[in-house]
Amino acid sequence: MTGIVIKNTGSWYVVRTDDGRLFSCKVKGNFRLRGIRSTNPVAVGDMVQFVDNGDGTGLIAEVCNRRNYIIRKASNLSKQSHILAANVDQVLLLVTIAHPETSTTFVDRFLATAEAYRVPVVLVFNKTDLYDATESHRMEQLIGLYQSLDYPCIACSALRGEGIEVLRDLLKDKTTLLSGNSGVGKSTLLNALIPGLEARTEEISLSHDTGQHTTTYSELFDLPTGGSLIDTPGIKGFGTFDIERTELGHYFREIFQIGQGCRFQDCTHTHEPGCAVLQALEDGRIAQSRYNSYLGMLDDKDEDRYRKAY
Repeated sequence: MTGIVIKNTGSWYVVRTDDGRLFSCKVKGNFRLRGIRSTNPVAVGDMVQFVDNGDGTGLIAEVCNRRNYIIRKASNLSKQSHILAANVDQVLLLVTIAHPETSTTFVDRFLATAEAYRVPVVLVFNKTDLYDATESHRMEQLIGLYQSLDYPCIACSALRGEGIEVLRDLLKDKTTLLSGNSGVGKSTLLNALIPGLEARTEEISLSHDTGQHTTTYSELFDLPTGGSLIDTPGIKGFGTFDIERTELGHYFREIFQIGQGCRFQDCTHTHEPGCAVLQALEDGRIAQSRYNSYLGMLDDKDEDRYRKAY
């Protein structure tokens, strides 16, 4: 039988068939994804072949060919990856300027990985209702930066419903991954987009201004206007996986474009003479925050480096 994985609780996967039946499935003991070292060989959004056990459960035998997927380094296993979702049309990456603050390091790492796996990203700047004048100005600066790189940006307040109609139009008839740090308002946004869902939300930690996990597993939700949202647990940092040093510059749009003018084809944009990227940085045509993110990814020998905000 064939179905789509709509929920992953760790050891069990909920699979929905085309006729709407739900099966609680496990994977075969010797199941491995060819060519991918992953902590979760099956992800939400996967189309799978499974054997019906006749009691509402099943055994996943094969993952069908994926259109795409997005991946990050597993939190505690440096040589393993974790697949966030498969077969998605786009990602909504929720960003907050404060309460809690999303670092540009996190955003840039996510964007570079999405570029590597050819998944479009929309940046959603949430919690606009909480920002003071300085924070609002910072948000406008970041929106200007990322829009200049052709990343769509939307400012919204999921709590007040501001910007929700724009998002509904964007999500219509598409499969979208919803991601971001803990506490940026993913559950609140889900509740705004899907009336009656009542996803659990939590106040951020007042002592540390950080989010608390409310989603503990990945799940696909159908949208009333067509399409679906894949909600995932909040992530503290974004460790990149399987990106070669020599390829990294390809996934920073401005570095790739400007780097065509470098003297050396294998330029790392760090010290070489005739480096067009270093010249552009000096001229202010590349943002320092973006270049810092690039350098941090180049020098990813410290496994915990990606958890730190710059």
